Amino acid sequence: MGGGRDPEAGGDRAERSGWVTAVPPTPGGEGGIGVRRPRIDSLEKVTGATRYAADRSRKGLLHARVVPSLYAHARIRAVDATAALAVPGVVAVLTAEDLPITGRGDMRMFEPLARGEVVFAGQPVALVIAESEAAASDAVDLVTVDAERLDPVLDLHAAMDAGAPPARIKPLVEVEDDDAGAAKAAHAAVGGVGALLEEEDLSENVISRKRYAQGDVTSALAQSDVVAEGTFRTNWVYQAYMEPHAASGWLEPDGTLVVETSTQGTFYCRQQLAKIFGLPASQVRVLGAPLGGAFGSKVIVVEPLVAGAVLALHRPVRLALTRREDFAATNPASASVIEIKIGAKRSGELVAIDARLAFDAGAYTEWTIEAIAAVIVAGPYAWPAFDVRAYGVRTNRFGTGSYRAPGAPQAAFALESLIDELGERLGLDPVELRLANLAEAGSPMIDGEAWPGIGARECLEAVRAHPLWTGRQKVPPGEGIGLAVGYWPGGKEPAAAICRLEPDGTLAVITGVVDMSGAVSGFGVIAAEAFGVAPDQVKVVSLDTDGAPQSPLSGGSVVTYSSGRAIQAAAADARQQLLDFAALEFEIAPADLEIVDGIVRPRGSPDRGMSLAALAEKLHDFGGHHPPVEGHGRTVPKSLAPSSAAHLVHARFDHDTGRVEILRNVVAQDVGRALNPALIEGQMLGGTVQGIGWALYEKLIHDEQGQLLSGTFLDYAIPRASSLPPIETIIVEVPAPDGPFGAKGIGEASVVAAPAAIANAVAAAAGVRPRELPIQAARLWTSSRNRPEPM
Repeated sequence: MGGGRDPEAGGDRAERSGWVTAVPPTPGGEGGIGVRRPRIDSLEKVTGATRYAADRSRKGLLHARVVPSLYAHARIRAVDATAALAVPGVVAVLTAEDLPITGRGDMRMFEPLARGEVVFAGQPVALVIAESEAAASDAVDLVTVDAERLDPVLDLHAAMDAGAPPARIKPLVEVEDDDAGAAKAAHAAVGGVGALLEEEDLSENVISRKRYAQGDVTSALAQSDVVAEGTFRTNWVYQAYMEPHAASGWLEPDGTLVVETSTQGTFYCRQQLAKIFGLPASQVRVLGAPLGGAFGSKVIVVEPLVAGAVLALHRPVRLALTRREDFAATNPASASVIEIKIGAKRSGELVAIDARLAFDAGAYTEWTIEAIAAVIVAGPYAWPAFDVRAYGVRTNRFGTGSYRAPGAPQAAFALESLIDELGERLGLDPVELRLANLAEAGSPMIDGEAWPGIGARECLEAVRAHPLWTGRQKVPPGEGIGLAVGYWPGGKEPAAAICRLEPDGTLAVITGVVDMSGAVSGFGVIAAEAFGVAPDQVKVVSLDTDGAPQSPLSGGSVVTYSSGRAIQAAAADARQQLLDFAALEFEIAPADLEIVDGIVRPRGSPDRGMSLAALAEKLHDFGGHHPPVEGHGRTVPKSLAPSSAAHLVHARFDHDTGRVEILRNVVAQDVGRALNPALIEGQMLGGTVQGIGWALYEKLIHDEQGQLLSGTFLDYAIPRASSLPPIETIIVEVPAPDGPFGAKGIGEASVVAAPAAIANAVAAAAGVRPRELPIQAARLWTSSRNRPEPM
């Protein structure tokens, strides 16, 4: 690890930022890699010029509103829309039988409207279509759903027990769905192998199981000098994006179905819509509207409803969920119960982990995340013996979605809490304990895959050197310093890109990626570096599925790593094409040319050159004799590139009230290569803030009948800017061999260990260890007065 360097000043949103690098800064004065630049769409967004999916209009557009189920579980006897259809302006009230769905599977996209059975409160039962939003809203309350109410299955552990009542009476048809697997792979290409669980006496609600095992764990734990164990619980958490789900659709004169939507992946959405309605993919076109936040939620939720209505009515239709509908009927992060036991020698060497993870899968199976969590619960450590079992359990709650590093914050909370407790009981420094047990690159993960290079060591070393850690013994009573480390394995997907030289000498980069986190701004830096121009000479365009090259879902830290590499290849291809043409003009070999400040010139002859614009003009002349410069890049990264982050938290606990206050948070994250530090720090800050939400604020609450009680921002607490502590970011660079110029995907890692670090800081301040997220003041206060019992 090299020495620190201070990035170019300006635009810091953190209290103070640092930089720990394993690569030298990029030379040159053009301002490419490593230079702070704002997002290219910043001005449009802050001035209100951006038009999101719900803002788009079209001639003859009809408006849709969902009729939600009032029950968490019920048999539908009949739907009476007579009164609703009498409302002026109402065109139709559609039920499941009206949608021309040909595909089947245990996935919500095949059942956008309840078909015979309601499986969660808020599930759409019917769709009101009207000439105006007001008419549609008035008619919703007039639709009568005659249903036989059934007892809902809500308790996660009870749902697993043999003989538990089923959360779904009539199972949907199971199908082998490779595309659904592709969506899961976009969030992490881990959890794909593992030993099958032996026969267990479990209910049919257990819809997915995974096991990873090696060695004799029982014996290893029995022979350990110290064993730490506990049961850790987390609750359902809503992604809290600014823009609720919205989509519009229409039919072109040639019969093509067009959907414009707030989605994370246009190509994935197209593929699923084609499958749902039995259409050729070439007859479906998906346009990605500017995205007002997603965090894993916006994959395919409202699109089947809109597309089904368009195909049924042959009219343009728009559906924009209200915030209350979005809370009740989309796909938040699921609750979990993790039972875990770890053992170590007196020296601190970890010897075994035994873990049982249960995740509430909700009503559907497409987004079960237990296989990912089963790998991540082992952390970045080497375990001689392990037995990890994970279960996805169907209940009568909304379907599980992917929320920033799905499954990882829950798993890290459990593991890192016990690692801290182990160090305390052994009298070992928490940082040194973690450093001594980190897995080495090339050694096997618990799923059998080899560990790629991982930056957990560099991140831990960065926080170890921080004054907050070195001065931790000086904090007053009632305050504590805690730390934790976590990682996200990353993902890798096939991707393609095009880089074209325009007539004015600038570059156009064409992709199909939906810009969810500023990735498109980073694409310009990648193309500029590969071609040899300044980033302001590059325009990145994201097109729809008819015009763009194949692109992956935006999620799981996939986009920069996969599409960024394709853009690097496309720009390099375009550069070579240009140099080949210029070589004919200069009558020298292409290798003897260079591009400097927008000029192509022979090496060593700065006065003899031609501008990119002059060369481009020759290529675009009418009746020209040379092909245009258009580079193509196609790639699939060879390996994963995990991103790690370590958090250092200073917390205060009020022993009189139980109140917890975060005084300071430091996050060090391995980003591979910092393409744009300003955007990277934004991601690090965002993940940290969401981790604070997990730890202290956020919880979706249901009553005993499965009704959502916290379905608005009046009832669902998220961190406010005024309540946040100073957050300091430290960028760590450990390059990824397959990443564009060494860059890694960086969206997930910062959230993974944040709740665990907060819990460890609270434990140091309060003297008791939290066992549930969010940490509740009343329970913490009671526990602090009844030590040593944990929460």
